[in-house]
Amino acid sequence: MQQSWTKEAILELYHTPLMDLMYRAASVHRTHHDPNTVQVSTLLSIKTGGCPEDCGYCPQAARYHTDLEGNELMSVSQVKAQALRAKASGSSRVCMGAAWRNVKDGPEFDNVLEMVRTINKLDMEVCCTLGMITENQAKRLAEAGLYAYNHNLDTSEDYYKDVISTRAFQDRLDTIENVRKTNVTVCSGGIIGMGESVEDRAGMLVALSSLSPQPESVPINALVPVEGTPLEDQPIIPIWDMIRMIATTRIVMPHTQVRLSAGRTQMSQEGQAMCFFAGANSIFAGDKLLTTPNPDIEQDKALFDLLGLVPQKPFVKHSQPLTVEAADSAWTALGEKPKWTRPGHEIERNKAKERKAP
Repeated sequence: MQQSWTKEAILELYHTPLMDLMYRAASVHRTHHDPNTVQVSTLLSIKTGGCPEDCGYCPQAARYHTDLEGNELMSVSQVKAQALRAKASGSSRVCMGAAWRNVKDGPEFDNVLEMVRTINKLDMEVCCTLGMITENQAKRLAEAGLYAYNHNLDTSEDYYKDVISTRAFQDRLDTIENVRKTNVTVCSGGIIGMGESVEDRAGMLVALSSLSPQPESVPINALVPVEGTPLEDQPIIPIWDMIRMIATTRIVMPHTQVRLSAGRTQMSQEGQAMCFFAGANSIFAGDKLLTTPNPDIEQDKALFDLLGLVPQKPFVKHSQPLTVEAADSAWTALGEKPKWTRPGHEIERNKAKERKAP
């Protein structure tokens, strides 16, 4: 039976003396996972930049003045080549991200479905993060062979309105609910270091752990401040905060894969090792995470060798989905125009960055 967590209980856990917290988290981790196995995933930006949202942390927002070089949607052949390269380097999952507010039916989404089919046929797990999706779109992705859908809550519901004004927290939950109507697994986590309080971090974990079932995958990202974004001046989060967040997440969601995600370039090998000990069992490989720096694959291989870690094989946690070809699809485009929320409030630091010329 899934345990119910309150914010107060999670805060008490988070503030446990660090050695006790890590020991408890490591014990939970060893009960439910192989402690020496870590999944290696590759994150691929299939459409970069030009996003209409105002997420304060994101250089892909069209309204901010960053040096990001955008690109239109990649071709299926380009994605296949990247997937093969990732597989050869040891990745068992390819995560495809497109800088969209939400999925729109049409040729671009049809191409994404073909990318999913192509990668699934390579015997790799396929994850997508494409923004908000409807139930019908989720079913089309599932039919193509999608293994996981990523849709991060980002932070607590209370702090969310201080980071993003162009969509509502409930939109995130509604998209996750649409994914849950299929056999696609859920990947949902957040970012720490955006100026939120520890109470906000606990609030995010309450929201995630209250989902039923809990997400199969929870990325914990450390903010990478990018010049030109509203959060460019945020200080780098201390490694101790990251370790506490990883350990707390592991205890609160014992069965999930806890992903040590963005911000690893700011962490020492020792810091990353402590995160693995505390329950992190997935990383992203490659020199970029969508648009932010990431450790070189050779560095990760050296760290794995040093710690005695081995990459997780694909489809260990859940079986490989079947792929239905487009011609045999039972689900077709509905041309939907869902009314995703636009809360309408203004975030002054976001507006200031919009006004500031490069």
